[in-house]
Amino acid sequence: MSVQSASSTPPPPVPHGAAPRGPAASDDRPPRGTATASPSTRRGRRPRRSQSARGWAYAAPTAVFVLVLFIFPVLLVGQMSASDWPLLAGNRGVNFPDNFRDAVENRFFWDSVVFTVKYTVIATVLLIGLGLGFALLVQESSRWKSFLRTSILVPSALGLASASLLFYALYSPQVGPISPLLERLGLVDEPVSFLGTPEGALWSTVFLIVWRFAGFYMLLLMVGLQGIPHEVYEAARMDGANRWQTFGRVTLPLLRPSLALCTIMCVTGSLLAFDQFYILTKGGPDNSTITVVQLIYNIAFQGQNDLGVAAALSIIVLAALVIINVVQVRGMRAPEEK
Repeated sequence: MSVQSASSTPPPPVPHGAAPRGPAASDDRPPRGTATASPSTRRGRRPRRSQSARGWAYAAPTAVFVLVLFIFPVLLVGQMSASDWPLLAGNRGVNFPDNFRDAVENRFFWDSVVFTVKYTVIATVLLIGLGLGFALLVQESSRWKSFLRTSILVPSALGLASASLLFYALYSPQVGPISPLLERLGLVDEPVSFLGTPEGALWSTVFLIVWRFAGFYMLLLMVGLQGIPHEVYEAARMDGANRWQTFGRVTLPLLRPSLALCTIMCVTGSLLAFDQFYILTKGGPDNSTITVVQLIYNIAFQGQNDLGVAAALSIIVLAALVIINVVQVRGMRAPEEK
């Protein structure tokens, strides 16, 4: 009887607000060894997810831009290079590697390659040399710094096509002012045709490019010069270095990244030259100033009207550019980076 009375005795009342005791309370507790996320940890995960989503939202327009305007066109050009693809007839099926063979066997292929390389070497040497000279001049000058910087940089604001049309008029022996001026000065006896000879057409185009882009490369190199600490030059003077020693052993090594950037941009732009030669010379005289890109245009839209061969030549140019840029990047590295 005592046992039955003890078992039927009700449990003591639980105070208001206190946690219940006994088996009912133990059922809601997690087993030992199980990790639970605290409220602060859950709150910390939400900002990270929102920041990640915000980063993807910022990068999405650029990714779409690269995908639509670079990846898809490259894939399309790759398909065209392996297909029989006339301009007006469309895709007629795969004919790899006939397009690449026809591109290399084109009668203007090697002439255009030699001329493009020749033009690239001349333009790169002149632009980098004059750009560095102008940058040093503006950097050292104190009285005329603003005037020199503005006057050298102004041509860079003009578009290349507009500048080419301007120089086409200046070079014209009929309406241009240069040829009559030379006649009045007694330097020539008859009107000069600047674009009438292969060498004249080349150097006239080089002069246009130097006038147009020298200020741009001056600006890039001037930024590099301003990034060199002044204490380095003070230390060189204290060691007894003259101007040439300071330039060769201090300025040039520290200017290596800017020179590498300018060289890569100049070489790439010169190898892809098209506007200036198409407007000034149309590849003449006697097809002596045809660049590789102009040859691609002629194959695709003039004469052959063959997009497949033009695409194959474009793939060849793209591969050459990648190889040249890789060689330049590795060659312009600092010794400690190698």
